[in-house]
Amino acid sequence: MSLMESLGVPLPIVQAPMAGVSTPELAAVVSNAGALGSIGVAATDAAGAREMIAGVRALCTRPFNVNVFVHQPVQQNDAREKAWLSAMAPLFDRYGAQPPTALRPIYRSFIEDDEMLALLIDTAPAVVSFHFGLPDAGRISALKDAGCVLLATATNLDEAVAATKAGIDAVVAQGWEAGGHRGVFDPDAPDGRLGTMALTRLLVQRCGSPVIAAGGIMDGRGIRAALDLGAIAAQLGTAFVACPESSADAAYREALAGPAAMSTVMTSAISGRPARGLPNRFTEWGDSVGLPHPGYPMTYDAGKALIAAAKAAGETGYAAQWAGQGAPLSRNLPAAELVALLSAELHSQN
Repeated sequence: MSLMESLGVPLPIVQAPMAGVSTPELAAVVSNAGALGSIGVAATDAAGAREMIAGVRALCTRPFNVNVFVHQPVQQNDAREKAWLSAMAPLFDRYGAQPPTALRPIYRSFIEDDEMLALLIDTAPAVVSFHFGLPDAGRISALKDAGCVLLATATNLDEAVAATKAGIDAVVAQGWEAGGHRGVFDPDAPDGRLGTMALTRLLVQRCGSPVIAAGGIMDGRGIRAALDLGAIAAQLGTAFVACPESSADAAYREALAGPAAMSTVMTSAISGRPARGLPNRFTEWGDSVGLPHPGYPMTYDAGKALIAAAKAAGETGYAAQWAGQGAPLSRNLPAAELVALLSAELHSQN
């Protein structure tokens, strides 16, 4: 019996967690349709996560995934932060706002968030997934004792092997094509930039864990290709952004349906970690700034402030519009219809 079968998930499809875009409604609809829905709680605290989990459970009784970020906390650098804010000052001034006077680590890593651990043990979602790294053995053991199946993102073989040795139940092979934050354990280490196809096959053969393919997969044929490579499922994120159940705003949806989808870019300027999204004013500025960023999530503190200031002035060109290289294949459908279509395409003989 495969891992998906043991979970009671009939379709080999995982909706990516997409913190800030996925909603309890989206996750519930996807799970009710026979795939594995997901919520990302990295941008909230334990109380917020409890509310989100309850929101999913109010709408569905099927398994779903709760994702946390497991980044190594970065030592703050006052000089670097001041230089970054100084460089951003003209952007804020353009929209009649002031940059923050100081930056904060606005998101806690699961590594040090005991309240989030206690919440996950108490609520025991069927699946818990990790991004940016792995928690310690005690946290992994506690979640497994609570009955949670554990997933972890890996962008290379070393990360996947580490996940396997740590007792993770399945590895999400995140190719270079994938939208959103790159799941590298160490953002300062060289990135091999392996594509989804090569990475999935490599991990299937060598990491010793079941593999879920992620990155650029937008339709049933893409899912079938991942399964042919030996994956147990495919994880799709960008494919679900345009669903009405997501929290993507009108500008995000319009950009996703426009020419920007043809040329997604990887940037660290918005959050302090590499992430793939639609090109816009913010990514262009990031390409030209010529300064080291303050690290994650401090850079995101500045980025979110700029996004809010620009949006308040009617400018949406600084938004974090994460999307993968398959973005031009996006389809504007309700989530249940999209899952049904993906399943039909997967099983089609054409």
